[in-house]
Amino acid sequence: MPEDLDEKVADAPRGNWVDTWAPQSWRPYLRLARADRPIGTWLLLFPCWWSLALASVADGRRYPSFWWLALLAIGAFVMRAAGCAYNDLVDRDIDARVARTRSRPIPSGQITPIQAVWFIVALGLVGLAVLVQFNTYTIWLAISSLALVLIYPFMKRFTNWPQLVLGLAFNWGALVGWAIVMRDIHLPAILLYAGAVLWTLGYDTIYGHQDKEDDLMLGLKSTALHFGDSTPAWVGSFYLGAMVLWSAAAFLAGAHLITFVGLVLVGLHFAWQVATLDINDAENCLKRFRSNRDAGLVLVGAMVLDMGISWAAGLS
Repeated sequence: MPEDLDEKVADAPRGNWVDTWAPQSWRPYLRLARADRPIGTWLLLFPCWWSLALASVADGRRYPSFWWLALLAIGAFVMRAAGCAYNDLVDRDIDARVARTRSRPIPSGQITPIQAVWFIVALGLVGLAVLVQFNTYTIWLAISSLALVLIYPFMKRFTNWPQLVLGLAFNWGALVGWAIVMRDIHLPAILLYAGAVLWTLGYDTIYGHQDKEDDLMLGLKSTALHFGDSTPAWVGSFYLGAMVLWSAAAFLAGAHLITFVGLVLVGLHFAWQVATLDINDAENCLKRFRSNRDAGLVLVGAMVLDMGISWAAGLS
């Protein structure tokens, strides 16, 4: 057990709110939950919000339910936190051997494995409390994603495509958001989900280039290592596929012009990521990875604005 139980995590943004404002006794748990790095919560949340918005369009609603949007935000935060804590628990021996991750709460001794288990259980109960606010179909649909969540941390030991499993697990909300409104799954939700999986393959491959030397040393696998210097072409292909599938989902759901304008802006943003990507510069990769939050905000904003204007114009 280290003497400094308030040791900062090496790969967290400097001056983040956890290190600056949170009570000291809470900091190890907030760091374990990645509350000092909210980008993962955003990336988990956006497919949920997109799906809820598209389902609301298809259902003829004026705007998505703010209550449902809020519940999905809470659920995304706690389940991302639980997933990160579980990943760190599984990877604690690996993390202890990597400079970027050895200061994380479990390998550094700020939190014991047993404490981490109880923390995961507590987060899971909060997530369940959110989930039971929805219909029965949605509850069981969401629970079915746990199999993917449980196997994901082990995939980098066995396959060059762990990012694919991450995408399948991380974007399950693209199905859940639709089911909240429709109480079933239809083709637009499936297309949105498939596109989001490709999106994750793109941005997490970029992210993975930060760790490629350590992954090689430890014998771990990733799409970043698998694609190597061909990464920009692969990421561009994934992003293009995502755009095609999202456009098809929006069309089938009955979205109007502003949603497609939003998709064009997202596509231009993706083109910027690929054109300026330097896979040998960790800061460059991190900046482009984090910029996907902006792409997600543009798309959800366009969807909601489209709904409001379309309703006012009598198009819905």
